[in-house]
Amino acid sequence: MEDSLLGPRCDLVSRPSLAVFQADNEPTYALLVEDQKEILEHFRAMLLAESCQVLAFGSAADAARQMQNGLRPDLALINTRMRAADGVSALAWLYKTTPAVPIIGLSCSDDPRSIVEAMKMGASDVLVQPFDRLELRRSLKSCMEASLARIPKQVREIPLTANTSFVFCSERTRAIALQCELIAPTDLPVLILGESGTGKEILARYIHKMSSCSKEPFLKVNCAAMPSDLLESELFGYEQGAFTGALKSKPGKFELCNHGTIFLDEIGEMPATLQAKLLQVLQDGTFSRLGGRTTIKVEVRVVAATNIDVRSAMAEHRFREDLYYRISGFSISLPPLRDRREEIPVFIRYFMQRMTEKYARRPMNMPDALLHACMQYPWPGNLRELENFVKRYLVLGDEQVMMAELSCDSQGRGRPGINEDREIMTSTGGLKKMMSNLKGEAEAKVISAALQRNGWRRKRTAAELEISYKALLYKMRQHGVIPPDGERELDAGISV
Repeated sequence: MEDSLLGPRCDLVSRPSLAVFQADNEPTYALLVEDQKEILEHFRAMLLAESCQVLAFGSAADAARQMQNGLRPDLALINTRMRAADGVSALAWLYKTTPAVPIIGLSCSDDPRSIVEAMKMGASDVLVQPFDRLELRRSLKSCMEASLARIPKQVREIPLTANTSFVFCSERTRAIALQCELIAPTDLPVLILGESGTGKEILARYIHKMSSCSKEPFLKVNCAAMPSDLLESELFGYEQGAFTGALKSKPGKFELCNHGTIFLDEIGEMPATLQAKLLQVLQDGTFSRLGGRTTIKVEVRVVAATNIDVRSAMAEHRFREDLYYRISGFSISLPPLRDRREEIPVFIRYFMQRMTEKYARRPMNMPDALLHACMQYPWPGNLRELENFVKRYLVLGDEQVMMAELSCDSQGRGRPGINEDREIMTSTGGLKKMMSNLKGEAEAKVISAALQRNGWRRKRTAAELEISYKALLYKMRQHGVIPPDGERELDAGISV
């Protein structure tokens, strides 16, 4: 059987997970290839009796076309001696393209040489006809167990909410997960360090899930998304009349999260005036509402996260040293995606599965060339960038467009070149207008580059450019500097 028959190999997209034989009432999807109709129906009936969902084909070519369209069964049963095609070759090609799928060879000969040949070609087992249901059941069970054994044991997916899971497989992330499991039952505050988009919120939710307060609230506050006054009232609440518009008292996140876990995302962006108040909460669990006179006591597990260099921030007096040592009862450094590339195929499969279910789209194969390009790309936006890339691929379905996108991103965007020089030379409208346009374009590029360096954190970007926060917002609107789709959520206070 030629490679072109089944198309390019892709093991990423299949059914949501590999079904365990007769476990949790989840059916096993069995691919059956047999060219004799009577025997095909006989085998189909036997498999249905074993609670299998049967995908039956009268030829290897028919099965191949379905495999090309994304079909990935839990196991396959193939007649090794079909009339129209060599079943052993079909078996060998299936094993080569989808090694995770266990294969049972169906033979009408008990010649040891033919059985050995089928085993060499990739069959996990060979059933010699005629065989009974008990033999079939034993073969199915042993093949499924062998298939599960071939799945890398380090790959784990732990559901956290209806829409999120903690997915990991690298040794570094496994070590981090183990650390989380050890510290979760304690009341130690945790500081999670890592680049934007590495999954710090997911890790915080995992710590909460493994803790004794997992049944209590988990609340998130993005410290970079609000001005100082609004952030204080959000965290600690306010009393009636505390400020204009405070018509009635309102509890803050710390009160609402009593006995639970509060996640302070981007704590490195917290204003200095609030850092002292947070330090008091961490020390003795007490605080006062904005405009209040009474002291409120709470028991809250604090998990904080930031993507800044905390030690540099302390040296520059932008972050309190005493607060750092208080929130870092235990510190976890989450590596960027480029340092755990072995997880890229796992995340692609996870995002593809989740999005096909969310958008009711047909699962798509990711060709080897595109997967290889994904493995080579540095992913500066980490998991958030990868998720949006998979989303675009699912919508566009064009391998060449996605390859070009990766190539363009890896080489850098927005670089001035020959075309821009030609536009300058041919511009009309006077020198003053030309200089004004050039100044605006240069200003837009500087602002865009600074925003990208700072993960589209506008407050931090304004500080780097030495302009006010309002001035940055004005210039972004003036020059049409808009965050990419994957970064819009940051402006709303939501991060991965």
